[in-house]
Amino acid sequence: MVPTVEEYMALLRCPRVQVDKVYSRAANILTFANKLMKITGMSEQWVTTQIKQKGENKCILWKSLQDHILAYPDTKKRIDVFALSIYGLVIFPKALGHIDKAVTDLFDQLDRRVTPIPAILAETFKSLSACWKASEARFIGCAQLLLAWFHSHF
Repeated sequence: MVPTVEEYMALLRCPRVQVDKVYSRAANILTFANKLMKITGMSEQWVTTQIKQKGENKCILWKSLQDHILAYPDTKKRIDVFALSIYGLVIFPKALGHIDKAVTDLFDQLDRRVTPIPAILAETFKSLSACWKASEARFIGCAQLLLAWFHSHF
């Protein structure tokens, strides 16, 4: 028994946005720095100094974004950065206290009104499979969403 796309859509109250399109990585996508510049509205210099290498992935420290949310005058940009932070820290937590490059890819797709539900479901399956294979692995995904699904079924 596993969650379905429809169940996750209902739990997240996600409208059917372009149901014929799902999240996928495009071949010629913007660089991590360019996406961060687009989302945050900050300069290239600021963005490049904030990007860190965490393991195999490029990330940005949550603290940098938090400071940006509190200080930036443009309300839309503050909301975008806050939403990016939620996706990075709650939905797809890869590195503690950091927002992963993959999250900016997903966030960029959301701007185009492509539904994130299949990506969230795929991350859940991938992480549960890793936990099952290596009985000690840490679940990487939205534990709160999975818990809500469990409560709705048991």
